Formats: sequence, C-alpha cells, structure tokens
Amino acid sequence: MLSTDILIVGAGIAGAGLAAAIDGRRDVILLEQEARPGHHSTGRSAAIFIQNYGNAVIRALSAASRPLFDMPEPEYFPEPLLSPRGILFVAGKDDLGDHEALLAESDGLVPFSAEGAAEMVPLLDPSGIVASAYEPDASDIDVNALHQGWLRKARGKGCVIQLDAALTGARRSAGKWLVETSAGAIEANVIVNAAGAWADTVAAACEVPRVGLVPMRRTMAVLPCPDGYDCRHWPLVSSSGDHWYFKPDAGRLLVSPGDEDPVEPHDAFVDDMVLAEGLDRYQQAVLAEVTRVETSWAGLRTFAPDRTPVVGFDAGIDGFFWLAGQGGYGIQTSPALSQVASNILLGEELPASLAAAAEAMSPRRFPQ
Repeated sequence: MLSTDILIVGAGIAGAGLAAAIDGRRDVILLEQEARPGHHSTGRSAAIFIQNYGNAVIRALSAASRPLFDMPEPEYFPEPLLSPRGILFVAGKDDLGDHEALLAESDGLVPFSAEGAAEMVPLLDPSGIVASAYEPDASDIDVNALHQGWLRKARGKGCVIQLDAALTGARRSAGKWLVETSAGAIEANVIVNAAGAWADTVAAACEVPRVGLVPMRRTMAVLPCPDGYDCRHWPLVSSSGDHWYFKPDAGRLLVSPGDEDPVEPHDAFVDDMVLAEGLDRYQQAVLAEVTRVETSWAGLRTFAPDRTPVVGFDAGIDGFFWLAGQGGYGIQTSPALSQVASNILLGEELPASLAAAAEAMSPRRFPQ
C-alpha cells in the first residue's frame, strides 16, 4: 500500500496547480483516472485571459492571477504563457441588457460603436450591432505550457503522479483515509477532490455529501477563415449575452455556440443539433456564409449552483478537501486558486486581497 500526506484526485489544471503550489512541503500523490493528465476539460480548452468575465470572486482570482501569468517562473515556464489577443463584445438588440450589465461592472472595457466594431473585425455585420466594447488586455493562454510546467514542478518537488488509477472507494479510519483505486490501495491523511466533472462522483465514493456540482457541455468548431479576409490579428469576438463567440487560431476560426447544457460526467462529444443552432446564431452576426466545418469537439465546464468555485475542507467530513467547480474560468484563475488552496490546505495565512474570495468559496456555504 502506498502512503502519503496528501492524495490529490485529478491531474487537470486544478490538481496539477495545487501539487506545484504545495512545493514539496508535504508528500503528495497526484491520482489520475485517465492515461494522461488533462484528458478532459484542461486538454480541450481554448483559453483566453479575460478580466471582465465571471462573478466578483472570479474577477478577484483573475486579477490576482495576472501577475503570475505575466512573470512565470522561468525554470518551469521558459516561454511566455500569454500572447496578445483582445476581446470585442458585441450586442444586438436582444443582448443589450447583458451588454449594459457587462459595462456596469467592467474594468478596462472601452465602449465602441457598431462602425468601430466592424472596422476592427470586418467579418461582422454592422447592421446587427447596437453596442460594443473592447478589452485590449485580454490574452491567449498557452494551456499546455501552463499545465505541463506545473506537472514538471510537482514531479521535481517529489510528487508521485499515478495514471490509469481511478478512485473507486474510500473510508476514514483512525485519522487516515484508506483509498481503493483501480491501480491499488493508498493511505492518505487528506484527500483533495480536484476531479473536475467527476468531483461529486468522487465525493460520493468517499461517502461525503455532494455539493450539487453540474458538468455542462461547451462545444467548439473549427471553420476556415472566409475568403477575402485576413483573420490572424482579430480579437476574440463574443456576443455580450454569450450566445456565440469566435476566435482566430492559426489562420482559421474557432467558433463556439456558447452552450451550457447540463450533462452527466463523461468523455464529452458534440451534439450536432446544438452545434448547428450555434453556428446559425454566429452566421446571423457575420457577412460570410459558413461553407464547411473542418472539425469540432466538446468539453465539460463544471459549476456549483452559485457559479463560484468550491475550495476548502468539507464542513462535515474530516480530512476531505474540495477544489472543484471552476466552471469556464479554471485556466485563467488557476495561479491564484492554486495558491489559495495550498494556503488553506496547509494552514497558512491567506493573501489579504483574497481572504473574502476564500470565504465565499468555502464548502461550508452548502447545507449539510
């Protein structure tokens, strides 16, 4: 039987970030049910850092994460993690309420006219735009470099990464967890539930009450850049109501219907009807016809009922720590969230600027 101080379940961006943030101060095993880390949500994310995204807790975590993105540890991240992109929000008449709410709570959004939006992105049909706004500091995130850098740091600090090892059950006895996995037994002082879409499933296997996490499917399609357009330097363009968005990538367009359909945790696949309806909404906002889809895929974004991450020790079960419910913000908030989780887990003082966010993320907010 393997033995460790901390068993982290899930080697996606959450589990890898926490293992790196622990920085060798405890013995850690990182448990992953798939053959490679990040197979599901992390490996399918076309992430961009957007400050004006999510609720107040998410925005606080994003603001705290930006300096770590801008100046990462060169030993683990030898290349830049961010590259300039920008994001243009556009609103039709049905999105105007969402757009006004976005501006009301924004930081650094620059209002634009319909003509200004169409000049920035000539593919847009200005006749359907009633308002727009631009965030110049939005940046593409190299998700793979971030994830692999943290895994490298975790290994270098003594973390053992065990693949093809799904947690099948666990019980608490004499102050320790006795954990059964598909690869053998593990004894641990603390279990960290960083299992993404499977986090409530893992909790149930440990006889811990679920907190109501809901995996939601998000779909992406790759379209060729329309003839006559040079899309390489366009910003990401999103409807203010998040009904569709598109982002240039290597001379093509990544287009999403902005779907959030509740599903069971699984290896996500595309629903053709959802994709077709989303592409129709995109089609109505642009001047060029959709002629073909080169490829498509889907991933899962998991939300708590209040759309705020769940981070901290369970209120009723000793030695069970939650790190779940990051939703669609898990990549951009991961530097700060990993540090906050590590501070709470190891009993260290939190940064003053994130104390309120940490309280809001506590699992104790849920009824037992």
